[in-house]
Amino acid sequence: MKNICLLDGGTGQEIYRRSRKSAHPLWSAKVMMDRPDIVKEVHKEFIKAGACIVTINSYTITPTRLRRDGEIDWFKKLQLQASEIALNARDDLGAIAEDVEIAGCLPPLTGSYVPDDRSPAELANEYEQIVAVQAPVVDLFLIETISSIKEAKAASEAALKSGKVVYLSFTLSDKQPVKLRSGESVNEALDAMSGYSLDAILFNCSSPEAISAGMNSLKDLTIPYGAYANAFTTVEPLKPGGTVGQLTPRTDLDEQTYASYVMEWIHSGATIVGGCCEVGPSHIAHLKQRIEE
Repeated sequence: MKNICLLDGGTGQEIYRRSRKSAHPLWSAKVMMDRPDIVKEVHKEFIKAGACIVTINSYTITPTRLRRDGEIDWFKKLQLQASEIALNARDDLGAIAEDVEIAGCLPPLTGSYVPDDRSPAELANEYEQIVAVQAPVVDLFLIETISSIKEAKAASEAALKSGKVVYLSFTLSDKQPVKLRSGESVNEALDAMSGYSLDAILFNCSSPEAISAGMNSLKDLTIPYGAYANAFTTVEPLKPGGTVGQLTPRTDLDEQTYASYVMEWIHSGATIVGGCCEVGPSHIAHLKQRIEE
């Protein structure tokens, strides 16, 4: 078996679930404001499960979302808090976590699964604000759940200026033929990003079936590639400003079943894998076992 990098799972959704609180538009960042201990414990459990990269809990901490759903004055404080908690979780585990890397998070700025209609300059400015806060403390950047080529370019340009490793991950529609959620084809996206010095391209926060259908498009890349799926029945009800309380987890993606999808991607050439929303530490632990076998 080739060398596989195992990401964490759906950190934000795991934090929200453990909080036992009503869903908030700021999702797991709102939980972090009240219960940072939950955030730290989730990071630690994913590391103990075998993750070699954990992503900071800053998915909803963008200027646009804070203006809409919170306070813009929270931006720097929450970004730094998310980074510090992940670093402390790694430090707490000592030797077993010494090779674990902390990923900064460059998410969709307005909301998941819906392309941002603002200008490239506006998007770039906001991503640059996030990179400026995270770059001094994270090991690499994960641009994730990206719905359009325009957003991918803006986030990649901002992240690459940091000089750090940059992974870019697109979210795919669940309809056939599989496309980005913007309606752009996967091949269009790969062609558009071919001139960027990215370190990996992935798919995430899509159904495992959609990712399996799209995986063949990545096989000719000259850089590492991979995927991490969600386990929602559908993401259609969620719109910007909404909450994950509108979404329903699948009941047919237990640890064994999810791992079978991931092993299929690995056999197709994927070397960076993990889980997204509703994929917990037990899924990652089982996946690590399957990879080692």
